[in-house]
Amino acid sequence: MEVPALNHMNTNNIKKIGANGKDGFKNQRKDSEGSMELPNLEFEYGDTDSTTAELSELYSYTEEPEFNLNRECFEEDFRRHVKEQRWAELTEAGQKSHVMRLLNALEVTDRQKRLTVARAILYLAQGVFGDCSCEEEVMRWSRSNVFLLYEMGIFTALLELLAMEIEYVLCVCVCVCVCLQVSVFFCVCLIWYPCGTIMLLLTYTLVCVCVCVCVCVCVVRNSQACSSAVRKPAISLADSTELRVLLSIMYLMVEVMRQEDEEDRPEWKTARQAFKTELGFPVYNGEPFALLLFGMVTKFCSMNAPHFPMKKVLLLLWKTILLTVGGLEELQERKVCVREHAGLPPLPEDPLQVVRLMRAASPPPSAMELIEQTQQKRGRRSRRSAYVDSLEGDSPFAKKQPLLKQDSLDTYNERDPFKSEEVREDEEEEEADAAMEHDVDPLERDVIRDVIIQPPPMPPLLRPPSDRLSFPRGLPWAPKVREKDIEHFLEMSRNKFIGFTLGGDTETLVGLPRPIHESVKTLKQHKYVSMAEVQIKREEELQQCPMTMGEEEVEETPAEILYQGMLPNLSQYVIALLKLLLAAAPTSKAKTDSINILADVLPEEMPVTVLQSMRLGIDVNRHKEIIVKAISALLLLLLKHFKLNHIYQFEYICQHLVFANCIPLILKFFNQNIMSYISAKNSICVLDFPHCVVHDMPELTAESLEAGDSGEFCWRNLFSCINLLRVLNKLTKWKHSRTMMLVVFKSAPILKRALKVKQAMMQLYVLKLLKMQTKYLGRQWRKSNMKTMSAIYQKVRHRLNDDWAYGNDMDARPWDFQAEECALRESMERFHSRRYEGGERRAGELAAVDNCLSSVLGRRVELPHDFPRSYPLWLEREVFAQPIQWEGLLQAL
Repeated sequence: MEVPALNHMNTNNIKKIGANGKDGFKNQRKDSEGSMELPNLEFEYGDTDSTTAELSELYSYTEEPEFNLNRECFEEDFRRHVKEQRWAELTEAGQKSHVMRLLNALEVTDRQKRLTVARAILYLAQGVFGDCSCEEEVMRWSRSNVFLLYEMGIFTALLELLAMEIEYVLCVCVCVCVCLQVSVFFCVCLIWYPCGTIMLLLTYTLVCVCVCVCVCVCVVRNSQACSSAVRKPAISLADSTELRVLLSIMYLMVEVMRQEDEEDRPEWKTARQAFKTELGFPVYNGEPFALLLFGMVTKFCSMNAPHFPMKKVLLLLWKTILLTVGGLEELQERKVCVREHAGLPPLPEDPLQVVRLMRAASPPPSAMELIEQTQQKRGRRSRRSAYVDSLEGDSPFAKKQPLLKQDSLDTYNERDPFKSEEVREDEEEEEADAAMEHDVDPLERDVIRDVIIQPPPMPPLLRPPSDRLSFPRGLPWAPKVREKDIEHFLEMSRNKFIGFTLGGDTETLVGLPRPIHESVKTLKQHKYVSMAEVQIKREEELQQCPMTMGEEEVEETPAEILYQGMLPNLSQYVIALLKLLLAAAPTSKAKTDSINILADVLPEEMPVTVLQSMRLGIDVNRHKEIIVKAISALLLLLLKHFKLNHIYQFEYICQHLVFANCIPLILKFFNQNIMSYISAKNSICVLDFPHCVVHDMPELTAESLEAGDSGEFCWRNLFSCINLLRVLNKLTKWKHSRTMMLVVFKSAPILKRALKVKQAMMQLYVLKLLKMQTKYLGRQWRKSNMKTMSAIYQKVRHRLNDDWAYGNDMDARPWDFQAEECALRESMERFHSRRYEGGERRAGELAAVDNCLSSVLGRRVELPHDFPRSYPLWLEREVFAQPIQWEGLLQAL
């Protein structure tokens, strides 16, 4: 509603303004305050983005010409065997027959022919887009072809080719197998034809030399590619062509088969489960497929293979682990089953569902915004005074000065987040009344009440109340209390009222006053026992009573198998991932010794026009954003599943991340204009797959490239920010030493700037990080950030006896940080020694001791063959020559 100018009113408009003037003042205040706020982001968090978005991010814009090349390779081979028919017109038997021909052609030794066949298979996995008219048809054929390729065994063949390309032990195994076959042939021939021994020996030697030469050629080819890539001043797409084609096919198969659809055939559902089992269990070379990809990451970061396409490797690694161990829904279901199996009560709520119902809070204002708001309030006060003077003229009464409030906390004018909208509007009206009463003389208040301040008419409802989006009122999270918190509370109460403690006893309340009884009852009502506490207690019992507890039965889950495979080289994997994250971060500066992550995005010929340079610049930024997205999602996935599998597995990888400087790296990532990063438009929609292969390509201009996407935010960037915040929360939760790292690195202003993003889930994890370090930031910071403190109270889960907002001296005392980490490390080393390293040795140590003298002396002992010769010498040296102090036996022990 527009408010007329206050100094140009006549008496005929007094009644009209009196009815609507107060509502106008309120709307004007809301408009002025909302002009600086950012819009709410309609973002729904999940495991991944949409299927089309995930498939489009696999390809860089520089790879666009290869789509037509894949189509040409397929059609050339297809027309050679099938006449006057399209792929969609073939029967299922005909499609299988052609796929089998392609599978046989993959085994040729000619590298170029093998690449041509691989491109034809990639075209099938991409959905034979040359025969499709829309994107939905491309996705439908891609899904059908992927399941067909898996049924015909294409993935296993690709796995062998990938292992050969990255110098894996496949070539050595082939060499050994061939040599064994030749040896068997030689022995048979030697038995049947003893006269031709010399000739057969020469033949055998020649065959072995030929086999070894062939295998060495296979091994050396990739070594030559690596060495040539190292020597080249700039690595381009041409250096990783074979790897990119193989990884693209495998990624399409993993991503398409990971998605479940209600219209899937029964055989497709069976194939999905078989594929998930194949990827999760060590079916190839005794280890899961994910470890092969981890090995590629470490080789790339160690500069041994700089031509590896890291973006495709990371995306395939992330989706492989996501398929094998499961996403958010599978994790929640497994968490419920594990707690039920352990005899624990069910979870109080589903965190993902609670977060989806939360609303974003208004970000705390900056210093400039506070100044502008103060100036606007002064302007409104002067206009209000001028309006009163215009109504009554000069008053004979002297105006009183308003009383200033001494409490600085009242200056922030916080609204209670737990009150209904009607109560809030009433409070705003009372605040407006009080403000005008402070500014006006008592005799003038009656005039103002009669003329201006009248209840405004009810505005018409825009829509029925039933159609409004309803949000739950009250606290979103159920409070939690740990067993340790109850013990600490009773210890303090007993020291205060009785003068002594009872250790870990939480049941005896004798001698304590009635309010303490009620407090303990309330704490026990909200007591929450996590699986981590159960696992730690179980591990302590196994360490203390190994004979009584017996051997632990470890369930062979996909997460357990993955952890066992990652354990020997876990530190290398963590460091490699963080190196890639640092290289892809927008705040990192280019250094000469840093790794080059642009090997699969830079073309062979650099751009020569401005338009080509802009397109390449967008492609490079998009490439880095996708790498950050894959690494952040991968780290979070590993942490969540390892934490559910066993707490010490989670703590082990967390400690490796902390020692590799993951905390300052994430803070460095957020030390930027985070709103600009989230709203970045580094994408060209017309070049995304499958849009670019179905529709005609429009003419690109500099203006269209600058405009970018029409969305308010970039999904992958907001997804990456939330994942990194969640990783940072998991690293620092309940760890005082790591929380102090946040304080030392001055993370509070960095995190406070991230609150400007009006997305509920992101704000929740930022507020969690601020809450855990609030007690260390000092009283002045808490007084200056009361709006942030209110948001923490409103959105973060409450611990009933956690005085995070006060910062007592006992909580803020300096901790022995090194001792805390060392104690945790000792516990993890004992866990790994018992569970993974010392199985046979520990079984021998814990074997029963035979104390029967006749049994021990009657046991047959195997002696070496030279023992009879050396036995007299041993007696002379070890028995007769050694003095025996018999009196020592008579001394009391």
